[in-house]
Amino acid sequence: MKKLLLLTLQYFIFQSAFCQYTGYWQQQVNYKIQVSLNEADNTLDGFVQMQYHNNSPDTLHYIWFHLWPNAYKNDKTAFSDQLLENGRTDFYFSNEEYRGYINRLSFKADNISANLEDHPQHQDIVKLILPQALAPGQQVKIETPFHVKLPYNFSRGGHINQSYQITQWYPKPAVYDKKGWHQMPYLDQGEFYSEFGDYNVSINVPAKYVVAATGNLQSETKNGATKEMIFTQSNVHDFAWFADKDFIVLQDTMQLAGKVIQLKVYHLPDEKNIWKNSIAYIKNAVTTKSNWVGQYPYDVVSVVDNAANTPGGMEYPTITLLRSGGSQEGLERVINHEVGHNWFYGILGTNERDLPWMDEGMNTYYDRRYAETFYDAKAGSMFEPKEKFFKNRFPAYPEKLLLQTVVKAKKDQPINTVSGNFSKLNYGLVAYEKAGEWMKMLESQLGKETFDKVMQTYYERWKFKHPYPEDFKIIAEEISGKNLDAEFSLLNKKGSLEKQQNKNVKLASFYSLKETGKYNYISLGPAVGYNFYDKLMVGAFIHNYSLPQNKFQFFAAPLYATGSKKLNGIGRAGYSLYPGISGQKLEISIAAENFSGDSYTDSTNKKNALQFSKIAPSLKYIFANKNARSAVTKYIQWKTFFISETSLLFTRDTVQQVDVITYPVKHRYLNQLQFVLENERVLYPYRGAIQAEQGNGFVRVNFTGNYFFNYVKGGGLNVRLFAGKFFYTGDKTFVKQFETDKYHLNMSGPKGTEDYTYSNYFIGRNEFEKLSSQQIMIRDGAFKVRTDLLSNKIGKTDDWLTAVNFTSSIPKQINPLELLPF
Repeated sequence: MKKLLLLTLQYFIFQSAFCQYTGYWQQQVNYKIQVSLNEADNTLDGFVQMQYHNNSPDTLHYIWFHLWPNAYKNDKTAFSDQLLENGRTDFYFSNEEYRGYINRLSFKADNISANLEDHPQHQDIVKLILPQALAPGQQVKIETPFHVKLPYNFSRGGHINQSYQITQWYPKPAVYDKKGWHQMPYLDQGEFYSEFGDYNVSINVPAKYVVAATGNLQSETKNGATKEMIFTQSNVHDFAWFADKDFIVLQDTMQLAGKVIQLKVYHLPDEKNIWKNSIAYIKNAVTTKSNWVGQYPYDVVSVVDNAANTPGGMEYPTITLLRSGGSQEGLERVINHEVGHNWFYGILGTNERDLPWMDEGMNTYYDRRYAETFYDAKAGSMFEPKEKFFKNRFPAYPEKLLLQTVVKAKKDQPINTVSGNFSKLNYGLVAYEKAGEWMKMLESQLGKETFDKVMQTYYERWKFKHPYPEDFKIIAEEISGKNLDAEFSLLNKKGSLEKQQNKNVKLASFYSLKETGKYNYISLGPAVGYNFYDKLMVGAFIHNYSLPQNKFQFFAAPLYATGSKKLNGIGRAGYSLYPGISGQKLEISIAAENFSGDSYTDSTNKKNALQFSKIAPSLKYIFANKNARSAVTKYIQWKTFFISETSLLFTRDTVQQVDVITYPVKHRYLNQLQFVLENERVLYPYRGAIQAEQGNGFVRVNFTGNYFFNYVKGGGLNVRLFAGKFFYTGDKTFVKQFETDKYHLNMSGPKGTEDYTYSNYFIGRNEFEKLSSQQIMIRDGAFKVRTDLLSNKIGKTDDWLTAVNFTSSIPKQINPLELLPF
């Protein structure tokens, strides 16, 4: 009988466990941490105990751990690499004292020493080998001491002198969910994914520091020159704290759904006036999100001023670190956004590293809704420029305009892209802006009332859990009763979410970027110019350049020259095609210009302008990059220059026995083909161009390469290599040498007379004395030496030429200009 009862009991236990495992499950990690701040050397000493609950159906033999302070250990980390890709060298060239790490680890699992294995690629991830397997439904106590050298605040956390931003600072298990382990290195672009649990954190700091932290302060005990503060918070997936001697604290409470919520602001003295209404901004943010999405479940909201003075903010459960942006309007915007992350990332704990749109995009949608509620009905007046000139020409949401520009150039990425795979630009424009537009589109499809019910159901069903897009889709279809396959498929596609509409033509002064989805602007404005021969030129310009770029673009600027009394001007028209899906571009264009390039005063003291005109059709193909984060640009371009030049001709009328001066117009052409490869990476950028030019009787081939070596303290050394060869296509005669002289290779920088394509502006193109003669071009040998007044210009050749140029910035410590106040 006992055996039968035992078997029956085991059966029901098994069935219960089976039912649990076939449904949703998630791990839980409860923390007890003791930590001390050492301000003398900017370090932390701590001890962490965690209770790891294995609620999965799997037996675990190891647990991946994040040691994210090691992201700052050296320049061989994913964090360092990503900063370089995003255009920053400050960490890469930082001194050892500015870097950070975590060490002195000695893990135990249920009081048994446990070994660590290094991650094969990342220094800030380790594998904890469990001494005993952790079966489903069991838990293990994991503990270790740790020591953290806090880095300078390069990204979200660290210290600015003795102001401390303590984030991602303790050993933390990676998430294990239905899709497996999610071990990930620390990144600046791309946030985090952690397990929910309960926190009890004891913080010991010098008594003069004001401390803000996740959760509620339970006690504060002074011990001479130090104090111990204990904070607790349940059902959160992270813990952050901040310490500064200069924090000014603002406090208030608000009533929400029958409970009292503590509101706290910790700001620095430098922007006291800007922060005076910050409590009201928090109240508005909490109230709106609670009404639209679901009630705020915690009983504290804290906002902390960031001493790092970086724009925007970073969210943590119940607390956020941010900067005002220099105005009350900017502060309200960033508080609303960062407090909103308590819902999207804090309570709805999505994998923000892989699915940033479920955090940033959803939150951006509610940012726009907040603006519509508290500002004008068109949304966005709080973000518009104050100056009338720009306000009349600038959109309320420049992010939307930039997104449309990137989409039209086919350089956008799908919303459902992993954070680290976004280009720096697309991370903000797609994960935030486009995902917010997608949420707005969903609201339009479902109706606001149904949409709100969807979001509220999603919140109630998935709060304190780890939802995925499919979980959100199930609820949206369930509540709306609609099949939303088409809408959700857009998450994985490039392109615009909005249908293109017919545009009307509208005149604008100078330019306009406002409502470019409705209008094709023709912009007008005054134009002025000057050169030594035409003197002051006045006129007007007309163009249709705007954002997003039109396929057909034109610009024209006719100018009347007050000196030469001629009608001059420049113009360009082009048509762009995007034949692929990855940003490759084909541009067909034609450019033209007409100016005076010299003058001649005859015996009657009449000044005659010697004009030139140029027409240059062009075909340019820009290759696509397979990697959206690549800084490489490759293109091939063909141009033909049709040039007319007014010249001087002196002849003798032997009958009349007088000298005759005429001004014949000569015509020439030049075909130019070039291939350019450039990498605009921030560290050691380079550029290489191969060019072939053909004209009447000659071919000119050359290579120009540039490579930049960065200095640690800023600036760097640019190395330029030039190699060229000149060929005659017919016989080399004295006449042919004279006719092709301007095309010959130059060791020194070519002057205006040698700008054979008229592609550079010269104030005095044919001058040989005074200031107007001092310009040269960086072409060919590019030596900045004047030899053109000698009988033979040194280094000029119609054979071959190679040259190397070195250009260095002056180190700040020996640059006398650094003493100037600008």
